[in-house]
Amino acid sequence: MLNSFWNWFVIIISVGSILACWWLLHWTKGVSDRSDDDDGSTGHVWDEDLRELNTPLPRWWLHLFNITIVFALVYLVLFPGLGNFAGIKGWTQIEQYDAEIAQAGEVQKVIFARFQDMDGDALMADVEAMDTAGRLFGNNCAMCHGSDGRGAKGFPNLADNDWQWGGSYDDILTSINAGRMAVMPPHDAILGEAGIREMVAYVQQIAGQKADAELAAAGKTKFMVCAACHGQDAKGNPLLGSPNLTDDIWLYGGNPEDIELTLLKGRNGRMPAFGSQLSEIHSRLLAAYVKRMSGS
Repeated sequence: MLNSFWNWFVIIISVGSILACWWLLHWTKGVSDRSDDDDGSTGHVWDEDLRELNTPLPRWWLHLFNITIVFALVYLVLFPGLGNFAGIKGWTQIEQYDAEIAQAGEVQKVIFARFQDMDGDALMADVEAMDTAGRLFGNNCAMCHGSDGRGAKGFPNLADNDWQWGGSYDDILTSINAGRMAVMPPHDAILGEAGIREMVAYVQQIAGQKADAELAAAGKTKFMVCAACHGQDAKGNPLLGSPNLTDDIWLYGGNPEDIELTLLKGRNGRMPAFGSQLSEIHSRLLAAYVKRMSGS
């Protein structure tokens, strides 16, 4: 709510501006009295023959301005616009938004009713369901994962079969509804500068990249620090959201500089929960869509 000063400031400026427009229109609407042989010139002349005439606005044009002024006054009586005065209709944009959302929800119930009793496999096999899910994906997921689901640096690719938290229909549904929080702690204090370089080389090696063999061998002896999350075989752990380090799929980049930065600074990936924003059938449609997109 506006305090008393700003409340009256808004009222005075709003009403004053309307009244000033009315005064300006009617102050300038006419012409001064002149004789029949007077051409109505104001006496201002430029370039010897360019004269300013005192010619009134056409009446129909003037009345249009008057109508807008009357409209503005009526609007300020009916709707909010004068400080804390809410208008006699009591309209608020929040109430209108809620009403429109409720109306849209009723329309959507008819559309989504057919999908309500379908399981994940049935949804993936239904063309209409996937078309609908594609639009849901565009509205809710594409801003991070891209319209094709292939993600970007820091945003997982949903179109492959590599999963950080598990790729079953139920796992994907949990990710959508509850969100995910991944924490890769920094290891600079644990490994030291030399140890970081060695670990980078070892991670490159197990991912199938070319790496310094001597550094990689030294890094292997220190991998126990990472095995607690990524496993002794470095294939990751979906329960912890720990990625597989033995493939060549990277969330934050797989070149030596990216790997080094990950080890030095850590990573904190967050997938927000959509359970409170999406209905149950919306989430199930999206889970089926993502599962089908991955080809798994």
